Amino acid sequence: MNLNFKLKGTGKPIIILHGLFGMLDNWNTIGSQLAKMYAIYLVDQRDHGRSSKSTEFGYELLARDLKLFCDEHGLTKIGLIGHSMGGKTAMTFANHYPDLVDKLMVVDIAPKKYDGGHEDIFEAILGIPIEDITTRSEVDDLLSVNITNLGVRQFLMKNLTRKKEGGFEWKANFQLLYDSYNEIMDIPEITTKSDIETLFIRGELSNYIQEADEQLIKEYYPKAKIETISGAGHWVHAEKPIELLDSIHSFFQ
Repeated sequence: MNLNFKLKGTGKPIIILHGLFGMLDNWNTIGSQLAKMYAIYLVDQRDHGRSSKSTEFGYELLARDLKLFCDEHGLTKIGLIGHSMGGKTAMTFANHYPDLVDKLMVVDIAPKKYDGGHEDIFEAILGIPIEDITTRSEVDDLLSVNITNLGVRQFLMKNLTRKKEGGFEWKANFQLLYDSYNEIMDIPEITTKSDIETLFIRGELSNYIQEADEQLIKEYYPKAKIETISGAGHWVHAEKPIELLDSIHSFFQ
């Protein structure tokens, strides 16, 4: 599996993993700031961004991809940050390869199964005849039928790219992600308690980490701390980047 990545800065290695439908560019601004002190690896997970497309998807595979990435780049004792789906990948990786992780930060996701909520997005995207599209505005018009939030559409359209031979295609492997959706929503691959120093970041306005989840988090991560960022929803890194940067610096220093 060929994982696309960007390396920014030098120093202690920190790997950042994006969420579902995302890509490394979503964390480019924060990565650039962190690169003043650390070696920041922004990574496209499989079937996202410019990484390879595959026929299988799941957290054990995503964790294995990251292990091979660390081996290839000689990375040990890494700092690891994962948002949403990337947070579940990070938890799985830390469980399978604890000796490689120095500190773990999980952004707005809990180690549990979620009910879903992306069905409208999949329906809108998979309903677009992408092979017939000639302009980006066509895609926005088609998405707007089911997705009225402009910010969500703009986020999704970062996946739209021109083909060399003309026309458009999606960067993300949306069909596979849809077929794997139940597994993506499921609990990550965690089999043992972790003694890794761990910080869970929760957006105040998000419902992804609820008060009832705190006990569950402590069961898996006895040393975990849970920090709430005021005024942030699920997209903490986009909505409150300064506050999140402060948390990252405090934690990894």
